[in-house]
Amino acid sequence: MGLCPSTGMRKGVVVNIEATLRSVAAAIDAAEMMGGCEVKSVWTGIGGSHIDGINSRGVVAVNGKDREIGNSHIERVLEAARAVVIPMDRQILELIPQSYIVDDQKGIRDPRDMIGVRLEAEVHIITCSVTSAQNLIKCVNRAGFLVNDLVLQSLAAGRSVLTEEEKELGVALVDLGGGTTEMLVYNNGTPYSTTTIPAGGEQVTRDISIIKGISFENAEKIKIEAGCCWEPMLGSSINGFPPEGDDDVIIPGVGGRTPLSIPKSQILTIIQPRMEEIFKMVKEQLDKLNLSRPLGAGIVLTGGGAQLLGAAELASQVFRMPVRVGLPLPLGGLVEEYRSPVYATAVGLVLEGNDREGKLGPDQSGNGGTPQRDKGQTAIFSKLSEWLRKEFF
Repeated sequence: MGLCPSTGMRKGVVVNIEATLRSVAAAIDAAEMMGGCEVKSVWTGIGGSHIDGINSRGVVAVNGKDREIGNSHIERVLEAARAVVIPMDRQILELIPQSYIVDDQKGIRDPRDMIGVRLEAEVHIITCSVTSAQNLIKCVNRAGFLVNDLVLQSLAAGRSVLTEEEKELGVALVDLGGGTTEMLVYNNGTPYSTTTIPAGGEQVTRDISIIKGISFENAEKIKIEAGCCWEPMLGSSINGFPPEGDDDVIIPGVGGRTPLSIPKSQILTIIQPRMEEIFKMVKEQLDKLNLSRPLGAGIVLTGGGAQLLGAAELASQVFRMPVRVGLPLPLGGLVEEYRSPVYATAVGLVLEGNDREGKLGPDQSGNGGTPQRDKGQTAIFSKLSEWLRKEFF
């Protein structure tokens, strides 16, 4: 694994190509050193406030003498569901089948080999800004790597931290990023809604920086080392004395001024209101959804913001349902190194990329800019080289 601060992005969108490509190259270099291998192509996560999700439905007639549903029918009905009107400046990032309907029989997960006359598909379509996607691909390409495909970050994070049981019961994955907070709701085992809130951990850091008059870097360090957003975690004051666990935090002075020492409870009074506001914004979006049943598995927090002390407890109070912090599932290797909410998306990208490479084949790719090879052309060249070898060598 490799980790590097992202200095060229704001709210999930590239705002400085040079700074972003330097961060990408530094992170991959660190991963190469640790893994002892060379990276040529990557699976890239994309997120930000430009991400949007809609539900659609497609219908086709089942042709053929025996009316048996095959792969060709599924491909046709998904193409019909894809035919939605989207603005010219947006592109379809993901098309995820939710369920199929065969002759008014609902809730079918895989209609292959079934007999029917009419096939319908309910799908969740995720779209993104064309320019945001192209800028991200350009950064990775200029850093010296090919992009196999773009994958929605919250979808990748859900792949690494959610269990199949949670998806079936219904769960909301809340990815607390730096510039944005992304929510992906699973209902009946498949994604149902995608929402992005334009607020994240950077807002918390900026609040500390402005109120305490310190640099953004020092505020981030204080947030990580001494931050807490749930008051009972620090205890309560007794007879006017500071609560147990309310240690002092040293705040560096700016411009050569004397460093200040303040209790953690003062940092909490800055962090808690902002985190509570973010959770309330997410809950507001969640309440707008017309879900067929309540989220049985509650809320799962992931991303860097989920590391904040008391985040799950505060979220549980706001959402009024069970909340847990999502850690990547153990997959072997140096488990303790990557079992952190910070790496949820990266681990999910590895899993998703592995699956897609298996489906597409090693010589094919998605829309990320990796050259595709024609299998027929490859076969001709191999036969030609074999004939030349026999005739002349």
